Order: sequence, then structure tokens, then C-alpha cells
Amino acid sequence: MIKFIAFGFLWWLFGNPFLALIVLLVLLYALDRRFVGVTPSIVKPYRRLRMIGRLRQQAAMNPNDIPAKHELGRLLVERKRYKEAKEWLMPLQDALEQSAEYWDDLGSCLAGLSETAAAEAAINNALAINPRVKYGAPYLRLASLYAKSDPARAIGYLQSFRHIQSSSCEAYYRLAGMYRELGRKEDEKEALAECRSIYRMLPRYKKRSERKWALMAWLRFRAVK
Repeated sequence: MIKFIAFGFLWWLFGNPFLALIVLLVLLYALDRRFVGVTPSIVKPYRRLRMIGRLRQQAAMNPNDIPAKHELGRLLVERKRYKEAKEWLMPLQDALEQSAEYWDDLGSCLAGLSETAAAEAAINNALAINPRVKYGAPYLRLASLYAKSDPARAIGYLQSFRHIQSSSCEAYYRLAGMYRELGRKEDEKEALAECRSIYRMLPRYKKRSERKWALMAWLRFRAVK
């Protein structure tokens, strides 16, 4: 209702419905980026491309620059260019043998290439070095690996993530999704309700990063009631 009122006001203000719609969409996007974070960033992909170009040049000028190659591979994984990322990351195994961040990045890359066994081995290497690396994010990757083929196993990984991130709305939302895969409706509703309860107890500074998952949990909870 508020959106229709805002659209009507903008139409009256600008005298053009198409311009009013564009302004409304821009305002909604700005509000989402500021307070919720559901929509993707427009600026981030551009910055990532610039960084990739700079790192390519840096690695070409200095083939021994391991950190640059690692960061380049990580950014390529973010862009879902897994095959190219693998070409940069695989040769770094000996040099970064003790880096939990590296093994998790390699695991993400291999998961994107559907090399499940190798991806799991790499991510487990990361967790063996540092069980809390990237605040437990590797457990989410392992859960994603088996979300469709073995939901029960995926739930185990999500439970491990929940133990590390006890105040994570994302953990409970993903856990609810796994329960849905297994047809465990009551467990799904309980996880969604817990997600919302956790969000309400979070300090203000933490709510910004968790608001997206809390909103999605609220919408999903309404759908399964």
C-alpha cells in the first residue's frame, strides 16, 4: 500500500509515470542496500573486475607473488569463473599448505566445478588447520555440497556452523531449508521461529548483517504455517 501511495506522489510530483517508477525503484534499492541487503550491490562487481585486472598484471610482473595469485583466484571464484580460478589456485598448494583460508577458497572453487570429493577434502583441510576459519563459513559450503544428495549429512554441517555462530540467523534459515528437503515440517518451523527470535535479541550493530536472513525466515514461516 505504501508503495502505491509513494508511486502516486512521485507521479504527481514529476508528472510522468515512467519517471516516477524509475525514481521509486531507485529509492527502494537504496533503502534495501542501507537497511536490508537483499538486492545485490551494483558497485561491487565493478570493483572486483578492476581488482582482478590489477592482480593479473601484478602476477605477470612477479610470478613469485603468492598472495596476489591467491587473491586473484579467490576473486575469480566470487565471479564463478571456477575453471580459471582453479588454474591459479592449484599450483599454490605447497606454498600455502598451512593456510586455512587458501584451502577453503580452493574447496569453493572445486565445489563450483562439481568436484565434490576434492572440494570436501580441501575444505576439511581448512577446518583441520583452523575450525573457526572465516567464522565457520566452510561448514556452510559443506552443507551446500550435500544439500540435495544427502540432506541429513548437510544438517550435520549446519549444526556445526550453528555451534560456532550461535547468533547467526543464516544458520537457522539454512537449517530450516534442509529440514524442508527432508519433509520435517515441524522442525523447519521451529528453526525459522528460532531465526526470528535470535534476530530480535541481536544488538543493533549486528542486525544489519542478519536482517536479510531474518526477513527471509519471516516470509518462509508465513508460507509454512
